[in-house]
Amino acid sequence: MDDTLRQKIQALLDQHRTMRIATVRPDGWPQVTTVGYANEGFTIYFLCGIDSQKAQNLSRDDRVSLAIDDDPAEVLEITGLSMAARAVAVTDPVEAEKAITLLMARYPEQKASGLSVPKPSEVRLIRLTPTVISLLDYSKGFGHTELVTC
Repeated sequence: MDDTLRQKIQALLDQHRTMRIATVRPDGWPQVTTVGYANEGFTIYFLCGIDSQKAQNLSRDDRVSLAIDDDPAEVLEITGLSMAARAVAVTDPVEAEKAITLLMARYPEQKASGLSVPKPSEVRLIRLTPTVISLLDYSKGFGHTELVTC
């Protein structure tokens, strides 16, 4: 992957904090939800309920697809990315603390409002590692994408 493409992907990951993520339900259908996230490079962290449908889906099948984008007024201003990734539950206490710190830094409003920081034992922390990234940039033409294999 060339450096320009890497920088564009990194900028999109860094400027957003929500994504739509699809997991695989037991019946094989995709289930899409919106979650907050934080990233370190191309590695993405998010949390979900311990017994949530998303957590159950990921315990059976670690494949996910996700999308991160804006909602611009003009179609030809659409930029974003989609990603195929593998999901792993974070169990290492050091990595869990790092992930929560990254997530809370993305959501300073939570701390300011007095809401408590979640403990790793209260949530399921997930690390996503990309396998394929598709960078979407309509300014280069309707539906223009650049595909990157990781």
